[in-house]
Amino acid sequence: MGLTFKKNTAILVFANSSQEEAKHKGIPKSQDLFDTLTAQTLKTVAKSQLPFFHFSENQQRGETFGERFTNAVDAVFQKGYRHVITIGNDAPQLKVSHIWEAEKQLQSKKFVLGPSTDGGFYLMGLHKSHFEAAEFKKLAWQTSSLCKQLFQKITKTNISVVRLEYLFDIDTVEDIKSLINYTYQVSEKIRFALLQVLNAPKLQIRESSSYYNFLHSNVYRNKGSPIALHS
Repeated sequence: MGLTFKKNTAILVFANSSQEEAKHKGIPKSQDLFDTLTAQTLKTVAKSQLPFFHFSENQQRGETFGERFTNAVDAVFQKGYRHVITIGNDAPQLKVSHIWEAEKQLQSKKFVLGPSTDGGFYLMGLHKSHFEAAEFKKLAWQTSSLCKQLFQKITKTNISVVRLEYLFDIDTVEDIKSLINYTYQVSEKIRFALLQVLNAPKLQIRESSSYYNFLHSNVYRNKGSPIALHS
C-alpha cells in the first residue's frame, strides 16, 4: 500500500527498558525477550514512515502510571501533532498495517483501540480534541473499570470508536504460554525468545500462590481494559 498520510500523526512508543519490564512483570529470565520485543516494535514503527517517540522510564514523568502515560501523550501533542498513536512493546503480533489503519481512521477524527485478548489494549489512537490531560489523569488506570470510564468520556462527545483486531500482549507467563500456539504469526527471533523464557529454570516458581497472585493482579499493567467498548 502506498503512503498518502499527512504528517500530522506521531507514534508514542510507551515502553520501559527490558530490565524494568522483566522486574515489574515478574517473568523470570525475560530480559532478552523484552529486548527483542522492543527492537521489533521500533523496527515496525520505523516502517510506518510516521514520526515516533520512544518514552522509556528515563523520559517518563509522574508518580503514577496514569500521570506518566498522560504526560507522555501530552508531550507528543505539544510538539505540534494533531494525532497520537500509542503502543507498547509487548504485542509481538503488531504489524505496520495496524498502525496504518489507525492513522487512516484518525484522519476522520475516530478514536482507535487495538484490543488485546486479555481485555487490555495494545494500541490507542486519538485526535488532539479527544485529549484532556487533567481528565485522562483521573481515569482508573490499571484497573478493570478504565475502559468503561474512557468509553463514557468518549461517547459524551459523540466520537466514533474504531476497534482493530484482537492481538496477544505479554504481561504474564500465562500470556506467553497462550501465544506459543500462534508463533507462526511472530518472527523467528521472538519465537526463540519466548521458548527461552518457557524453558528457563525455576519457571515452576509460578505455582506458588504469592507469585501466581502477583502475575494476575493489576499492580503492573501497561494498559487498562477496553472490553466494555465492545458490549
